[in-house]
Amino acid sequence: MDVPSLMRQSVRFHRDRTALVAGERSLTFGQAWERGVRVANGLIAAGVRPGDRVAAVEDNTLGAADLFLGAAIAGAVRVPLYPRSSRDAHAVMMAQTESVLVVAEEPYADAMKGLEDDVPSLRTVLVRDAGWEGWLAEQSPQDPHVEVGPDDWYVIRHSSGTTGRPKGVGYTQHDWLVNCRNWYYRLPALSWDSVVGHAAPISHAAGYLFLPAWLAGATNVLYGPYSAASALDLTEAHRVTHLFLAPTMLAGVAAEPSATAGRDFSALQGLLVGGSPITDRTIEAGRRIFGDVLYQVFGQTEATPLTFLTPQEWFADVPGSIPMRSAGRVLPFCRLEVRDVDGAVLCPGDVGEIWTQVEAQMRGYWGDPERTADRLVDGWVRTGDIGRLDANGYLYLLDRADDMIVSGGFNIWPAELETIIAGHPHVREVAVFGIPDPKWGETPMAVCVVEAGAAVTEDEVAELVATTLGRHQKPGRVRLTTEPLPVSPTGKVQRRVLREPHWAGHEGRVSGA
Repeated sequence: MDVPSLMRQSVRFHRDRTALVAGERSLTFGQAWERGVRVANGLIAAGVRPGDRVAAVEDNTLGAADLFLGAAIAGAVRVPLYPRSSRDAHAVMMAQTESVLVVAEEPYADAMKGLEDDVPSLRTVLVRDAGWEGWLAEQSPQDPHVEVGPDDWYVIRHSSGTTGRPKGVGYTQHDWLVNCRNWYYRLPALSWDSVVGHAAPISHAAGYLFLPAWLAGATNVLYGPYSAASALDLTEAHRVTHLFLAPTMLAGVAAEPSATAGRDFSALQGLLVGGSPITDRTIEAGRRIFGDVLYQVFGQTEATPLTFLTPQEWFADVPGSIPMRSAGRVLPFCRLEVRDVDGAVLCPGDVGEIWTQVEAQMRGYWGDPERTADRLVDGWVRTGDIGRLDANGYLYLLDRADDMIVSGGFNIWPAELETIIAGHPHVREVAVFGIPDPKWGETPMAVCVVEAGAAVTEDEVAELVATTLGRHQKPGRVRLTTEPLPVSPTGKVQRRVLREPHWAGHEGRVSGA
């Protein structure tokens, strides 16, 4: 099976039902599909052929849905770009995937101008500005019925990991369908009455929820430019039943003053959280606002979804497990093992690298066989994440392998320290990383974001870790700041950016006796 044929079938079954809501506009399946057809014909007229890569840098708007549909109808392979990335990063991703066309939302158009000269494959920069509706009207409404097969490429998503160097992960038509289906395996079932809210961009993580909603005849609501206040308003106003939020978004929504002002979120059945670690404080705050509807997902661009937590599991008392500290239970369609440096499988409770096999996992990094060989071994994906697996199937993430701190012979995982420090009532955000130490080789440093005038000291933060995890894990240095932490285009804190200046002048990441 392939994506466009199933989408086309859903249009046949649900033509007059509401498919999309974006701003003040509400479109039926028939109307939304016609817009997608017009985009497809516009791409074809611009020289895009089946299998060609089409990049896009866009906001969570109706235009994003137009391209989501149109690229599939044309048989093109979408290459989503990150709006917060630099022009150079956009060029690298498009050159790597040999993109022939890029669609740029108007706010990002200037960053795209002239890239035809920097990216050899790029022929067209299509700007989605005030003239977009006119451009659509000029295209044919006749479905081109481009033939694609289950093994044809559908989308290429980029994963930067800890190196910052983008890696393209391609998904075939079949793999994307299976992937999206598995995201809903443990979520509340979709029906005609379901309303899936997209506060996060459908070009990225929220996109896993878009296609299943379309196929089920449910309604997708695009929230537009994100703000905590608008996310609350739109979730309530549209009686949203399913919603995805990154942990930082959930924290922001829960902290919004109007969150508890007589809101009615009774329609919400499942609020899925994922994309980065979540603190106990954010979990509890989200639960207070929305009730027992929080779900958690863990996975990577290379292999997802791997684990899930339902509300019942998240807050349960399970002998032998600590659900609140876990990333979820391993999904039934996923094989997951924790292995040592030699690849040997470890016993429950032992710490090592997480290896996995899951339906629709990466088939390789686009155009990069060397890195593919490093991450894809005998059909298993080496995640690069360090963790442990208990006897009940709960997975506990400790950190990225590259972020481990070795201090006086002890392995220290920054994420463990961050979880403890984030529990301090005056710490809003925290990043922990290793810095040189003349005695221990390296020692943890914690950078904590606090409110101006907050009643907290560096020593207090360090002692919190020492008394909770042990003195061998006590940060050798703590810095309090009111400035936000540096984040990647995907919203993940960049420890590397904070860490590297401290290692200037050192040969590699080794220091001390």
